[in-house]
Amino acid sequence: MESNPERIQSISAVTLATHDMAASVTFYESLGFRLLYGGAEADFTSFRAGHGYLNLQLQLPAPGHSGVGDWGRAVFWVDDVDAMYRRAIAAGYVPVTSPADAPWGERYFHIHDPNGHELSFARPLLQPDES
Repeated sequence: MESNPERIQSISAVTLATHDMAASVTFYESLGFRLLYGGAEADFTSFRAGHGYLNLQLQLPAPGHSGVGDWGRAVFWVDDVDAMYRRAIAAGYVPVTSPADAPWGERYFHIHDPNGHELSFARPLLQPDES
């Protein structure tokens, strides 16, 4: 039996539902995500996110509903939180929060994508090799 059966190495991909693929593709490309597959007219789109992937799946809202699902948050570590914030502002997006240092040891800000998914762009305040 493996000594640590609960060991998880990493997340390979996060897939988010979208009701407007074109707006979502524009949003993620504006923030610097590199398109790998699909695009504005596709039912499924994949972007590179570090060593993993961010996927978008077209899912039209059910009759009588305005959204595609429940709230959630994806956290992406970036080299420079403030630069990513400025990039979002320059692309015409309005982040939910401004960059701030959190008591749990990250600098971060939140922004919603066109479908209401909350994204957090963050960076550890103390790098592992700095301890």
